[in-house]
Amino acid sequence: MASVELHDIDKSYGSFQAIEGLNLSVDDGSFTVFVGPSGCGKSTLLRMIAGLEKITAGDLTIGGRRMNEADPIERGVAMVFQNYALYPHMTVEQNIGFSLRMAGMGKADIDRSVAAAASTLQIEPLLKRKPAQLSGGQRQRVAIGRAIVRNPAVFLFDEPLSNLDAELRVSMRVEIAKLHRRIGATMIYVTHDQTEAMTLADKIVVMRAGKIEQAGTPDTLYADPDNFFVAGFIGSPRMNFLDGTLGADGVIKLDCGSAFRAAIVGPGKDMPVKVGIRPEHFTGQDEGGGAIDVKVDVVENLGGTRFIYGTLTSGQSVIIEERSERTLRPGETVSAGFSARKALLFSVDGLRIRDIRPANSIPAE
Repeated sequence: MASVELHDIDKSYGSFQAIEGLNLSVDDGSFTVFVGPSGCGKSTLLRMIAGLEKITAGDLTIGGRRMNEADPIERGVAMVFQNYALYPHMTVEQNIGFSLRMAGMGKADIDRSVAAAASTLQIEPLLKRKPAQLSGGQRQRVAIGRAIVRNPAVFLFDEPLSNLDAELRVSMRVEIAKLHRRIGATMIYVTHDQTEAMTLADKIVVMRAGKIEQAGTPDTLYADPDNFFVAGFIGSPRMNFLDGTLGADGVIKLDCGSAFRAAIVGPGKDMPVKVGIRPEHFTGQDEGGGAIDVKVDVVENLGGTRFIYGTLTSGQSVIIEERSERTLRPGETVSAGFSARKALLFSVDGLRIRDIRPANSIPAE
């Protein structure tokens, strides 16, 4: 196991700056997830750690050693790719042990290492099969086994579940989480799926346009986002952002008609704001934030939970989590209250307003 440190990392392709001035610490034994939209630089960053991409500027250390110029094999890392990259003519056993054979390890030692990896991943019955005889989830386990036998200091995963169907993605997420607990290795995982990030990570690193927007625990990013982008990216369904105005008197007036007072005096003049409310923070009654009228467009029934996709009187779209037994139909209007204490404020340029927070205790007149 080893920690990973990135100091002022840049990556350029000619005039294009893919990564700019990035600083990050990955703790020994942690599970860190890089998440962000396509093209944000997360896979490029992972490939630089692996040694598959050269670092333009800055320093990379693994286990305290500078690794900028080190060959991939010298870095003590093993990478699991999106497309499995298994040799089709080899058995599972041969695929897992391939790197050990190339390193000149004896057959008895290879057999022990392969057997241990297969036991960890529960794929012992598959050892004599070839990749064409395996399901997608089984192939991914073989790819992970090939990484495990190298006993790396750091595991790198580059969107390993994106080729799997929805059910397999869920089961493989669980298996990867169990694997991390069993072997305790440092793991760095890249995905565009924030659900994977929330369920797997000790630390989530949210990236956009080659920079880190925010890094922290899943709970921190969910409850205390730094900006509009992080707030909207983390959480499914995404956070609602309602247009409003923060008055000089501290009253927040939503364009759709509701109003409530902030916890402290306002900014001295009226200013436009975005009020962030997660779908699950709406309730059937006013909890200090007021109530809003929502015209129901679509009801998504998931069994124990329903999501209402609706439209406000201001024309904005909104998503509300509904857990009551009432029958809702498209076209009707329902009233939804929310807790002002759980609402977040953002400036129109996307930054979190932290010194002015809504409060139930001071309702608007």
